[in-house]
Amino acid sequence: MKSAMWERSLMAAALLVCAGVAGAADKTAAGLPAADNDLAAKVRHEILMYPRYSIWDDITFRVADGTVELTGEVSQPYKKSDLEKIVRNLPGVTNVKDGIEVLPLSPQDDRLRALVARAIYGNANFTRYAMQPLPPIHIIVENGHVRLEGVVANKFDKDLAALRAGSAGMSFGPIVNNLQVEQPPAKKT
Repeated sequence: MKSAMWERSLMAAALLVCAGVAGAADKTAAGLPAADNDLAAKVRHEILMYPRYSIWDDITFRVADGTVELTGEVSQPYKKSDLEKIVRNLPGVTNVKDGIEVLPLSPQDDRLRALVARAIYGNANFTRYAMQPLPPIHIIVENGHVRLEGVVANKFDKDLAALRAGSAGMSFGPIVNNLQVEQPPAKKT
């Protein structure tokens, strides 16, 4: 009895392995974009899992033919080199173009970052964002100028975040609000 169950389990496992191999073959047969899509998902995952990536940093990237182009800003120099190394060591990466900029190291900018973060994430309307492991509103401060990056649920949150950031004071100029609004779910007909 145990032998028959074991054989069936072994047969089921073999079928699953074959299906997985066939699925992988279909993916590679579809061409390079599928490989780039898979690589982009890995790059995104690794950036988000980097323990020092925070709301003070904003990294974007593009993947083409195994080449990863990193852009954006980080608040500390070691983050730039760490992220490049992490991405360079991913399987499938053939080249890394590192266009990440290190923001100026400034106590005044650090103070402004904290004030803006407190103004936004301390507001009850942003509690659902503040509770996330990596809150989606990124606060980029460069020489006293504030820019908001990331994704929020709706236009109200986008506008309120900019208003709250502006109320923090100390900014040299208007707040640049590059927050994106999530696409609403498709309506069922």
